[in-house]
Amino acid sequence: MAYDQSRIRNFCIIAHIDHGKSTLADRLLEYTGTLSERQLQEQVLDTMDLERERGITIKSHAIRMQYRPEAGITYILNLIDTPGHIDFTYEVSRALKACEGAVLVIDAAQGIEAQTISNLFLALESDMEIIPVINKVDLPSAHPDQVAQSIENLIGEPAEDILRISAKTGEGVHELLEAIVARIPAPSGDPSGELQALIFDSVFNTYRGSIVYARVFNGSLKKGQRILFMSSGKEYDAEEIGILRLDMEPVQELKAGEVGYVIGSVKNVKDARVGDTITLARSPAANPITGFQKVKPMVFSGVYPTDPDDFENLRSSLDKLQLNDASLTFEPETSMALGFGFRVGFLGLLHMEIIQERLDREFGLDIITTVPNVKYRVEQKDKQEILVDNPSKMPPIGLISEIREPYVKAEIITPTEYIGGLMQLCQERRGIYINQQYLDSQRVNLEYHLPLAEIVFDFYDKLKSISRGYASFDYDYLDYRVGQLVKLDVMINGDPVDALSTIVHRDKAFEMGKKLTRKLKQLIPRQLFEVALQAAIGTRVIARSTVKAVRKDVTAKCYGGDISRKRKLLEKQKKGKKRMKRVGSVELPQEAFLAILSIDT
Repeated sequence: MAYDQSRIRNFCIIAHIDHGKSTLADRLLEYTGTLSERQLQEQVLDTMDLERERGITIKSHAIRMQYRPEAGITYILNLIDTPGHIDFTYEVSRALKACEGAVLVIDAAQGIEAQTISNLFLALESDMEIIPVINKVDLPSAHPDQVAQSIENLIGEPAEDILRISAKTGEGVHELLEAIVARIPAPSGDPSGELQALIFDSVFNTYRGSIVYARVFNGSLKKGQRILFMSSGKEYDAEEIGILRLDMEPVQELKAGEVGYVIGSVKNVKDARVGDTITLARSPAANPITGFQKVKPMVFSGVYPTDPDDFENLRSSLDKLQLNDASLTFEPETSMALGFGFRVGFLGLLHMEIIQERLDREFGLDIITTVPNVKYRVEQKDKQEILVDNPSKMPPIGLISEIREPYVKAEIITPTEYIGGLMQLCQERRGIYINQQYLDSQRVNLEYHLPLAEIVFDFYDKLKSISRGYASFDYDYLDYRVGQLVKLDVMINGDPVDALSTIVHRDKAFEMGKKLTRKLKQLIPRQLFEVALQAAIGTRVIARSTVKAVRKDVTAKCYGGDISRKRKLLEKQKKGKKRMKRVGSVELPQEAFLAILSIDT
């Protein structure tokens, strides 16, 4: 088909997890004839086993469709699929930047949820055309009229104009395709200008290097031209360019408004970062496309192999994962208790869980992960500021002037009957109440400012259990604020175990220390000598438990006779146990390192 910019439509689908985004993408591919019957399967754009099992999109995808409405004109529709979870918001924002319109999918049974609002505001900031769609209208529990009213209250779209579809059965999908063509504007851009193309995703291929997915905003790119990545300053040859169907389809040229891929033997994924701008090396554009920023990890955890011989395997596995996921960061670290490992940075808890699962499945590694931590800013008394992402790096308490911790703006959308329990949960986690807004008579949006450290453990699980699974949660990073924080050390027989150290609020330190020592007492097997478990802040012990010694009855052979004989044997045993305690070492089971995670159970 000949190039005609006015017939191109670039759009994405945004939704909360499990609102039917991937199923709708399947129906669009089916209705436009992009896939043959043999290629059709559920969640066709979700290529990882993990995505299929969990029903979530982890990596964004793009695919090109051709649609011919009744008028007989053929349109090119570029669908850029996006992840739905908060941990992958950066990918969503880059995908939105590459589009002119978005289809906002809302579940007819569950209604508007936290991530729906978050992604909607991202789209509104990008000044995009929004087409709201109510999905799953075929469900017995669906209440589309009520959901339509909520959408009207939120974005002002008249309730009667909102499309109602069933992505599963295909009902209403034809009307949606008509709306995409009619309402989403064609891309603007000068095909004869200087090349500006936005990278919205990249994947790594062992044989061909980084494959970059890009949207051309201005100019055109021909096969074989020398290209420049503007943020990294690296130059490569565009050895192959093409469009994205289910497989990659090579073409000779990509022009303004088109979406495609570029292969240039980019061996280092860091050279082709998501959000960067591609231009021609010979005649570069004056300015990059705005909005590029490096992804900053927010949650940090130590990852150690259970078998020390697997250290190099772990390093190469993390290297390979980083090639497909540029937001993953890691650096080597050592622990007295766990040996050699890595300090790994994640975007959030789901991201951390996904990486752990992939290390296990794809590389067969058995690993121990330490308690997740956030990054603190510590100002010392000499006015020097340091960043601490590991409790073992915290300076001594006497050198610290103040500690600042990251805060997030949390939005919780819940049925009204659970407001009390969820407000109490936020208060317990040091939350600052900001606002509450009723979306309709049944649902309310609670807004809190919360310390990030308070939500990285089990906040989400508690929220789901209090609301019986009905509440949804979303957060955005705010800023750093001063907090009364202390490093809580755990000592076994007087020796601190760095892998069990954690940073907590001073008011919660005593309770945390007490729970932790009790939990460890249950997990550490009894020895032939007494084992003291202590929680301490600096040099001050605030909690203690004792694992009693296994008792060997040395007086069993004394039948009757003088008591001094028994006493002599017991004294001898006591001295032996003291000597053993000095030289004996306690083997910590793996469960001990997970003790902090399950401390409330």
